[in-house]
Amino acid sequence: MAHWAVTERSATIKLACQAFGISQTCYRYKAKLDAENVLIADWLVRLTNNQRNWGFGLCFLYLRIKPRHRLVREKPLPLAVPTEINQSWSMDFMHDQLADGRSIRLFNVIDDYNREGLGIEVDFSLPSERVIRSLDRIIEWRGKPQAIRCDSGPEYISAVTLAWAAKHGIRIDFIQPGQPQQNAYVERYNRTVRYDWLAHHLFETLDEIQEFATNWLWTYNHDRPNMALGGITPKQKLALAA
Repeated sequence: MAHWAVTERSATIKLACQAFGISQTCYRYKAKLDAENVLIADWLVRLTNNQRNWGFGLCFLYLRIKPRHRLVREKPLPLAVPTEINQSWSMDFMHDQLADGRSIRLFNVIDDYNREGLGIEVDFSLPSERVIRSLDRIIEWRGKPQAIRCDSGPEYISAVTLAWAAKHGIRIDFIQPGQPQQNAYVERYNRTVRYDWLAHHLFETLDEIQEFATNWLWTYNHDRPNMALGGITPKQKLALAA
């Protein structure tokens, strides 16, 4: 502001400094760019990209111990674009609460090809066995996918889940840690679930929210235009591909 007063309003430096409560030394100060600071900043960005739970103290000690160790940023893998039904599904969890404050989980499964919601399972706890049971029910009427994309949650990396996938010849594609954009199809679907209805209602029981979710899922697939599909519904895209 002092510089502005001097350059734009022709005030003297002394007057501008008095007006804004700074010293003339402060007014004339120019930051000196230090190449070492730029290097340290780059190291910190690289380090926290690879070790996201490290605080400043741990980063400081690490850089003092291993200043010559090269850290390479992980390059996110591109999001695969499926070209047919059941080529790739995505699954993910959401969290919310009932009206009495009890925590609940929602298990969402979609077909990446036409963004069709294949199932929403709601409960207080959804362990690996429930995940498998839900997927088996979907496969009964939909057919099995070639691959399922998901994060590295404990329900997905458990020996039970991996054994089930191997038995059915289904590939589990884990996204890279800290790269939710690799699961963009279901992440966008989760936002739709949240903003279309989940954030607008207080549910008293699990049965109430499960019934609402099931009815909404039919509307989402059959009636709700999907902008990611060019304004048609998931079922319309499925019909066009038939």
